[in-house]
Amino acid sequence: MDRNISILVVGNYQSTVPVVKDLLNQLGLSNIDKECDGAVALKKLNETPYELVISEWNIESMSGMDFLKEVRATGNNVRFMMVAEQCGVQDVLAAKEAGVDNFILKPLNAGTFRDKLQQMLGIQAFKTFRAM
Repeated sequence: MDRNISILVVGNYQSTVPVVKDLLNQLGLSNIDKECDGAVALKKLNETPYELVISEWNIESMSGMDFLKEVRATGNNVRFMMVAEQCGVQDVLAAKEAGVDNFILKPLNAGTFRDKLQQMLGIQAFKTFRAM
């Protein structure tokens, strides 16, 4: 798979987005757009053919779950990873039912993040993470 895939990261600019962006960069992925507002992110998805969305559970203007449901309601089958700080089993199951491809809990573990992306994207070998 092309390492120049287009990625949209939706979440908090102060915490989640910088961490996710750094992890993606360390894996050799750099074609990344960022957004904190779910409604604006939906508009971007309608205008740009992203290949991966990584969304936080709690985002501005709607929940990450509502954002996921809106994305899937439009027929968009973009690969979708949800990031959450605290979620119960029912939340994870509901996200799976709504069409999430993968789910990861905070704090983000670099190895787990890499493994989930490899699984989702079919990339067999990513760059190694630097010590954090």
